[in-house]
Amino acid sequence: MRRTKEDAEKTRQTVLEAALKLFSRDGYSLTTLSRIAKEAGCSRGPIYWHFENKDDLYEAVLAYSQEPLEALVAECAGMRETPIEAMDHFIERWLGLLANDRKYRQSFEILLNKTELTDAMSRTLKRERALTRSIITMFRDLVGQAAERGLISTQEDPEDLGLLSYTYLMGITQTWLFAPKLFSLKQETAFFQRQFWRLLGQMN
Repeated sequence: MRRTKEDAEKTRQTVLEAALKLFSRDGYSLTTLSRIAKEAGCSRGPIYWHFENKDDLYEAVLAYSQEPLEALVAECAGMRETPIEAMDHFIERWLGLLANDRKYRQSFEILLNKTELTDAMSRTLKRERALTRSIITMFRDLVGQAAERGLISTQEDPEDLGLLSYTYLMGITQTWLFAPKLFSLKQETAFFQRQFWRLLGQMN
């Protein structure tokens, strides 16, 4: 029985990897369950065993591919270091994962460039909006702590700066995914980190 469970989980993982590859390369509309099954080296039966339909698989793929980002948010929100170090770490890891982690990068490809997000994807939209809010909230709290400790000098509302932090990173992400030859993400990471602190306000 134990071996059967292990096999089933291995098959589920293979299907997720195949779906992630096809969704990120060809988009949601052009990716069928038949094509995913072929890529995974199985019939459609195992797919329906683990997932209700294509939408359910799509949502599972996003949850799977965004695990590194969710772990990073939790890590930085609970860091004992200074809020400055926590935010710096988040930015460095966000950009590092984008450049080096295929699974992480593909999750952004799917959402930003390969899917028409309609009301039919209400569960996915709800999940993505919750993740977005958690990132903004993390930045808001860290910026607020930094201001209270006198680590940064700003008159802006931490809520607004939390939103600015998120849109800054998403802007870099969207631009690089759209035109990766425009700049080297690895080479420009330190520059983007420095400019982030200019946006927030002068560091003391």
